[in-house]
Amino acid sequence: MLDIKFIRENAEAVKKNCEVRNIKCDVDRLLELYEKKIMQAKYVEELNAEKNALNDLIQKAQSDERKTLIEQGKAVKEKLEMAKPELEMFSEEYKNIFLQVPNMTHSDSPIGKDDSENKEIERYGEEPKFAFTPKGHEEIMKNLDLIDFERATKTTGAKFYFLKNEAVFLEQALINFVFEKLFQKGFVPFATPDLAKDSVLSGIGFNPRGLETQVYSLENSDLSLVGTAEIVMGGYHMNEIIPEEKLPLKYVALSHCFRTEAGSYGRHSAGLYRVHQFTKVEMFAYSTPETSEALHTELKDIEVEIFKDLGVPFRVVDICTGDLGGPAYRKYDLEAWMTSRNGWGEITSTSNTTTYQARRLNIKVERKNGTKEYLHMLNGTAVAISRALIAIIENYQQADGSVVIPEVLRKWMPGGMEKINRK
Repeated sequence: MLDIKFIRENAEAVKKNCEVRNIKCDVDRLLELYEKKIMQAKYVEELNAEKNALNDLIQKAQSDERKTLIEQGKAVKEKLEMAKPELEMFSEEYKNIFLQVPNMTHSDSPIGKDDSENKEIERYGEEPKFAFTPKGHEEIMKNLDLIDFERATKTTGAKFYFLKNEAVFLEQALINFVFEKLFQKGFVPFATPDLAKDSVLSGIGFNPRGLETQVYSLENSDLSLVGTAEIVMGGYHMNEIIPEEKLPLKYVALSHCFRTEAGSYGRHSAGLYRVHQFTKVEMFAYSTPETSEALHTELKDIEVEIFKDLGVPFRVVDICTGDLGGPAYRKYDLEAWMTSRNGWGEITSTSNTTTYQARRLNIKVERKNGTKEYLHMLNGTAVAISRALIAIIENYQQADGSVVIPEVLRKWMPGGMEKINRK
């Protein structure tokens, strides 16, 4: 969230920022509610003080005087019974609007209404030119007995899947490859819980409940399945103060990810592109405000290095304002060429959320001079297995239906396997 003081002092800039990010948020009503909430809280405080003072007087008063004071106390109590619900009403509406206010936006982020206006800033490799009619990953994987959607639908539901045979080793190879690379770069490795408290999801910027949520929630609990390790790694230091000399903290985390993907069905969501469960390795970092922009570039460059090593054609796009979501100050996506889409498909994303998440989760840096302020939090996909499998299988497919395994992954494949052939 933003600082309410900042919103009050920069109301027009905040309203303009909501507009370019396609986020409907009544900033004027928010500020009106803030003033009402402050005034009502002051009124409730005064009534409580009056009630306490009367209670003290009643204890010391004679019987005749006590009767009058008791009547006065009843009147104050009635006022409190009316004032407190009104304060709660103002506070609840204020909170609901306040949480809708998006982060401010980097001055270099492209202005645009949706993902069609994202700006390509880097490109690596060439779109493949096959001497045969290429297939999509779903058909290739079925032909090679690498995946089973039908039986997963039977056991679990649509958009779930079983990985089989060499695909299981390929998933593990991708995980090992990325963990080794990031461990060598000084990232601390984690394997995370698959559940998080709703308060942590809200702090990160996810809506854990309600009709528009993309999150699976556990009934009769305050827990939800995580959609990304960003959630639990962001909550890892919740309500903590971190000494400046310990920053940046750079983590790499393995998690299962669960997403409802409500409203996401369609031709470009076929196969593994949009599924309800997948495995992901996520980078997460905590930094001082003055170093976060350079760290964001570092995360983006690591993603680039990973997919250059994997040898698939991809590009980097600077995400436009209308596609940023709420928490991100700036975001880069990597998009790989996919034959199943006959175009580019997102494979990674990295965001600098500045103080937006830290303020909601109450995470601060303590400077060497003893002052404290909210730090900056960043995240970046190292590899989302489902999307990486699409990019590898579609770009490395051969005329005979086999798939060549990227060289950097072969040391983790059984016997150093170089190719997946038909059984």
